[in-house]
Amino acid sequence: SGINAEYGVLFLSGMVAMILLRTLHRDIARYNQLDPEDPQEEFGWKLVHGDVFRPPRKGMMLSVLIGSGAQVFFMISVTIAIACLGFLYPGNRGFLLSAGVVMYVCLGSPAGYTAARIYKSFGGERWKTNVLLTAHFVPAIVFSIFFVLNLVLWGEGSSSAVPFGTLVGVLALWICISVPLTFVGAFFGFRQPAIQYPTRTNQIPRHIPPQSFYSKEIPGILMGGVLPVGSVFIQLYFIFTSIWAHQIYYMFWFLFVVFIILVITCAETTILLCYFHLCSEDYHWWWRSFLSSGSSALYFFLYAVYFYAERLQMEGAASLFIFFGYTLIMAIYFFLLTGFVGFISCYFFVNKIYSVVKTD
Repeated sequence: SGINAEYGVLFLSGMVAMILLRTLHRDIARYNQLDPEDPQEEFGWKLVHGDVFRPPRKGMMLSVLIGSGAQVFFMISVTIAIACLGFLYPGNRGFLLSAGVVMYVCLGSPAGYTAARIYKSFGGERWKTNVLLTAHFVPAIVFSIFFVLNLVLWGEGSSSAVPFGTLVGVLALWICISVPLTFVGAFFGFRQPAIQYPTRTNQIPRHIPPQSFYSKEIPGILMGGVLPVGSVFIQLYFIFTSIWAHQIYYMFWFLFVVFIILVITCAETTILLCYFHLCSEDYHWWWRSFLSSGSSALYFFLYAVYFYAERLQMEGAASLFIFFGYTLIMAIYFFLLTGFVGFISCYFFVNKIYSVVKTD
């Protein structure tokens, strides 16, 4: 049933992509037949060509989150690929976790490079702050949560508590390997010329007309996270069962396929929502593209609540704290992963459609 469900998701994704491509082709053909010197004839998403590349508010934080998302994306991709090739034994879950940590530490360069390129395209000049935040913001939050959880395990006298020496070793890997690699990636990113967008940005921001309820920020963002989680809903059960019910997870090839489906679903959902917002003359797509697909982390966490209530028999406040603490860490990384995919998809989509229409 899981395989059939994934085939259904792929089929529906293909249908949505075909419909969107036909609609865009028709729009572009109509726009290119108009006189670019006559603004009265413009309509639809072409109307906002002078504002669509206006830098967003809090561009520093957005670039940091995108860079961190790139690091998580490449970490998961490489780890799943290694597992599919048979280098990771399914019965040794600690080895799989260790491989993920090592991959995350060693892939700091993509985070620094991506954050630097995006931040420079926003016209940002505080490159030192950007690099420091990219290297420390997300890892510091995750390490702090993990350290507090480990204190609870120490207090309970649990054998699953991570030794203090191991914590120091992980901290050393972060400071001595991940941080320098992030600086190296940012160095090459800032040395690249700034990204040139296909249209000029107007000096005065365009007024955004009143939006319908589903086009407003919060409803639009919450809608964007439903389909990505729905596409991997069945696989989440097996992953949570493997982690918390002590079952062996061995379907890495299927996990690889599900990961590809998740990426496709995030990209299509975010692009579709972005297209609707641009058609309604709302050009604030930068943050929305990241948060729309990133909101799937909220539904991920809600599923974890359901799994805890219905499938697990844990007792005590410490077990509750440990479960939701580790789930929060997974939700943070899921948020960064899906947000990165959604943003990058919209980024190339918006650049492409405005590069093929005639503007003044």
